[in-house]
Amino acid sequence: MIEKFSLYMSSFNQERTIRVYFPNNYFKKNKSYPVLYMHDGQNVFEDRDSIRGISLGMNDYLEKRRLEIMVVAIDLNLEGEERINEYCPWINGKISEQVLGSPSPTGGRGNEYLDFIVNELKPVIDKKYRTCKDHTSMAGISLGGLISTYAGCRYPQIFKRIAVISPAYYRNQEEIENLLKISDLSSIEKFYLDFGTTEAGNDKEMNQFFLKLTNRVVNILRTKTRNLHFELIQDAVHDYSFFRKRVPALLSYLYSDLLQTPPIGEPPRTKTE
Repeated sequence: MIEKFSLYMSSFNQERTIRVYFPNNYFKKNKSYPVLYMHDGQNVFEDRDSIRGISLGMNDYLEKRRLEIMVVAIDLNLEGEERINEYCPWINGKISEQVLGSPSPTGGRGNEYLDFIVNELKPVIDKKYRTCKDHTSMAGISLGGLISTYAGCRYPQIFKRIAVISPAYYRNQEEIENLLKISDLSSIEKFYLDFGTTEAGNDKEMNQFFLKLTNRVVNILRTKTRNLHFELIQDAVHDYSFFRKRVPALLSYLYSDLLQTPPIGEPPRTKTE
């Protein structure tokens, strides 16, 4: 089941649509559930709501897998460059200029966006629904991966599990590397990160450059946490048709301790399988 409601974002002076997924037994059992926060909310659950016709299909996967978590998806702002502004904690830097071919003044409001999640949205979710307040995770794609990584650095005591698909670190490459180096990530329980070998399509030089930038972040993360899972996806392009295929791996890693039941239609598994 998915419920939608609007919530006022004080820093942005606007209402934003929030989508909440409940597991099937939410209304049958009196228990609390872990919460996964996600960005680009229109593209998380169903194709019919997605911006370009392909979503992560997470609703179908969660229903089939019977994973007992709640997912809170925050719709992206479709106006102009607002997605970049909100998902980039800093104004785009020199590496971004190198990639784009010109300076970009966008970015810099990621801190306000994250504070909205922590100080305005999460208290509403925890009050309105039965949540495990200390079992909170965050996941994002592309720039959503950048802001999710930032969240792990700024609020590791809240977002203890982080998942990142095809991160666009290049927009804030210098700053996110510096922040990771000085951050204490010892409380991060799990960090999932993947990246495609052909994110830029047929542009081999740019593919190698993007992979180099991602590996720089991965190498820092390896020194900060023992719980990093990095996967290089062969021939994967920066597109939702490829992102969608990684949802099972992402959730299986992030919530391996909760996957006690098999998908519908499959026989039960033993814990050693």
